[in-house]
Amino acid sequence: MDDEQGGGQVEQGPGSGILHVFGRQLKRFRECTEYDRAAFGSATGYSASTIASYEQGRRVPSPRFIEQADELLGARGVLVEMKEEVARAQYPPFFRDVARFETEAVELHVYANQAVPGLLQTEEYARAVFSMRRPLLSDETIEERVTARLARHEIFARRPLPTISFVIEESVLTRPLGGDGVMRGQLEELLLSGERRNVEIQVMPNRREEHAGLAGPFTLIETREARRIAYVEAYKHSRLYTDRGTVRELEEQYGLLRAQALTPRESLALIEKLLGVT
Repeated sequence: MDDEQGGGQVEQGPGSGILHVFGRQLKRFRECTEYDRAAFGSATGYSASTIASYEQGRRVPSPRFIEQADELLGARGVLVEMKEEVARAQYPPFFRDVARFETEAVELHVYANQAVPGLLQTEEYARAVFSMRRPLLSDETIEERVTARLARHEIFARRPLPTISFVIEESVLTRPLGGDGVMRGQLEELLLSGERRNVEIQVMPNRREEHAGLAGPFTLIETREARRIAYVEAYKHSRLYTDRGTVRELEEQYGLLRAQALTPRESLALIEKLLGVT
């Protein structure tokens, strides 16, 4: 998806710049030591070709590698300082600002009608979703996207705990993306997530006669600075809105969706029932 400029939209920038900056710094620090690429790769558990890719800004290094590199090369925190920005480069351009705001969220509310929300996806389900993308993603890109998606789960362990809620269409839970085994694992994960004190999951039944979310999926975020933001997903036109009028409209829609959906307790009971037939 590509974003277009519009009222209240936060423009999305390219993410490759930080990778090239990190790569140049990595190479500079390495060349100041006794390590060649092969030796440095051996010390960190990577191949010389992977080290070359990192230095050339062609691959996204993991947080663990960055921490190892900083220590081994005596970078004194210079490489670690770029860790968060480098991590955001794992996301497609249209999602990078969303990922940044998500890490600052005190409240986060998600309506999903196509697939299980990324924050709740298991590794197997996420891989299945990315593998189905068209045009096809490369194997390397799929693994980077899966890693990035799983890294977002850290929000559930953050202190203080953010308030998080989801409204998910029942049809999403009966569509076995990746196969029955993958879907069973995903439903089990939903049950575990729904038991968290700061998380509420609600299911919108297929047979509801009234529905406030027919325009499509969206996410509402409130940051520590009390900024209220809305992210609206659409093919090639996903947007991040900050203007109060648009955000208020989506907040109204979400309130109605929660009223129309099953309660959190009823929703978990439905998921348990679906597990019985998966």
